[in-house]
Amino acid sequence: MNYDLKMKEQIEKTPIGSSLLLHVCCAPCSSAVLERLGEFFKITLFFYNPNITEKEEYDKRLKEIKKFITTFPTKYPIDIMEGDYHPDVFFEMTKGLEDCKERGPRCYKCYEMRLKETARIAEENSFDYFTTTLSLSPYKNSDWINEIGENILSKSLFLYADFKKNNGYKRSIELSKEYNLYRQDYCGCIYSKR
Repeated sequence: MNYDLKMKEQIEKTPIGSSLLLHVCCAPCSSAVLERLGEFFKITLFFYNPNITEKEEYDKRLKEIKKFITTFPTKYPIDIMEGDYHPDVFFEMTKGLEDCKERGPRCYKCYEMRLKETARIAEENSFDYFTTTLSLSPYKNSDWINEIGENILSKSLFLYADFKKNNGYKRSIELSKEYNLYRQDYCGCIYSKR
């Protein structure tokens, strides 16, 4: 499935200025996605990442996103919502999966946890769409991310995406340099840090 093409088809049928709740994990991943979607949607970022094990790292990423959106030009102002930060929820969910390799079942469950919460918040706040920046990373399985999003029942529509397409990841690196963004070298959990 070409999720990038599917997203373009969705956007063509969507009124400009529709609302989007965009789950974000960090400023670098959000950069190229905001550049791509900022002309079409009124975007609210949703920073929900209980997988980030260390509070200092969590705070650093959140601060960087807040700083970035104050300087990055988009058609509509960008808002941000912070989800609950409870790493114990992540650890409980991943019991028995501690030794899985990256991109394995533990990661699937983590994508699912964050997307389900994004969908819940999107529906609760009457957003037209929800999606995530996770598919920008070459280390994330876009098929899984889109499959999870597609299977979530919500009044808000899931916006399909594979943001790494069309040099999305490359563009995020360029924007990170241009805006001097902090780029971490792991997803966030203690297992990916190892």
